[in-house]
Amino acid sequence: MESKDGRGALEVASKSSSRGYRMRKRREDVEETRQRIVDAAVELHGSVGPAQTTISAIAELAGVQRSTLYRHFADEVAVFGACSSQWFEDHPWPAASAWEMVADPVERLGVALRELYGYYDVNRAMLGNVVRDMAAMPPFVEELMRAQVSATHEALMAPWPVEADRERLFAAVWLAIDFRAWQSLDEAGLTADAAAELMTSLGPFRA
Repeated sequence: MESKDGRGALEVASKSSSRGYRMRKRREDVEETRQRIVDAAVELHGSVGPAQTTISAIAELAGVQRSTLYRHFADEVAVFGACSSQWFEDHPWPAASAWEMVADPVERLGVALRELYGYYDVNRAMLGNVVRDMAAMPPFVEELMRAQVSATHEALMAPWPVEADRERLFAAVWLAIDFRAWQSLDEAGLTADAAAELMTSLGPFRA
């Protein structure tokens, strides 16, 4: 026969376990709600664009009240930060490490542009909206994009000899890796590979 003390210990353990479960479930619910908000922001940025994305629209798509959204994010800037981090985590910028194995500067440029233009092609909706709406976004978004492009530019400038016309090459490489340059070539009907081949055939890279 179980003692009173034994029953009491079981009751305490049961209550503790139940309380732990409720706390864990609440944390999971909070994280799930936050993720729905971030996913809604990403979806809207990729469809209508950041400039047309409102807090109300994000809340509606996420299935929450505005007050709930603000419990997770202090303001619109915080939503942009979470959205940008999530998107770049899911769609990482092409890494320059693979290109750095190619010593010839023109060949390296071609390898990089084929990969970069392919990335632009796959992510054209989001990148196009972000570039178009950049003025309406928090400054850190432009800084993040510029940092990615600058790292790519630096890796592509590195193999050119010191006696080359580096000022002209600097501008030409910057143009070649710009999203809007690829966008124009894409609108002209060129594939990513064809666009990369055309860019690498330009005068500054063949001089």
